[in-house]
Amino acid sequence: MAKFDGIFNIEGTLKGMTFYKTKDGSMIRTKGSLSKERIAKDPAFERTRENGLEFSHCAKMAKLFRSSVSDKVDLAKDHHTSSRLNRVMHLIKALDTESPRGNRNVAIGIAKPDGPKQLNGFDFNASAPVASLFLQLQALDPATGSLEYADFIPKRHLNFPDSSTDANLQLIAVQVDFAEERYVLTESAVQTIEKQIESVQLELAVPSIPSGPHPVFYLLLVEFYQQMNGGRYPLKNKQYNGLGVIGYLQQ
Repeated sequence: MAKFDGIFNIEGTLKGMTFYKTKDGSMIRTKGSLSKERIAKDPAFERTRENGLEFSHCAKMAKLFRSSVSDKVDLAKDHHTSSRLNRVMHLIKALDTESPRGNRNVAIGIAKPDGPKQLNGFDFNASAPVASLFLQLQALDPATGSLEYADFIPKRHLNFPDSSTDANLQLIAVQVDFAEERYVLTESAVQTIEKQIESVQLELAVPSIPSGPHPVFYLLLVEFYQQMNGGRYPLKNKQYNGLGVIGYLQQ
């Protein structure tokens, strides 16, 4: 039974069409005539089954990567983070030239020379790309796991929102084993940068770099705050915060 919400908006099913709402607006889906059993067994749908297997695999690997930094992702993300990361995993999977269709996987793709490049530059919050917030990314040294800058000028090197008075910066190193579905994470101490300070010694360094044969990805978290009446508050539901992959070490 369809439910009318207002004059023209419909939710529910009406004459084989399902009306539903998403964050992108109202959608309509028609009922398909294909059964799951036919898709699972009919030779004509072999490619569909192969694509489905690889799609599920990439979604699982995207979730694994998100989980490796889940507490950071909660501080800086957008509504499409998952789908955008899924697409990156498909690019990595496509680098697997060894496995048959339907079994191509991210673990093999990420080990290729171009594998880590697909994740490098990924922003969890597309509305606040890290490269547009922090203007000294070249200071990252992947070999030592450090991001240091002797004469960091907050007003010049950090793109503060107008209402922000200070920011937290943190460097994260994460190594994901996509084959075994596990990860190792290390992170620097948080450094607070005051907007009005003329210059400061920026020193972000992870205590250790994960060892092993898999790439180590470096992420930078930028959180903006406002100080008022003795309190310190994050800006507007964290929408200005950035979290992105800024480099990697291919071991």
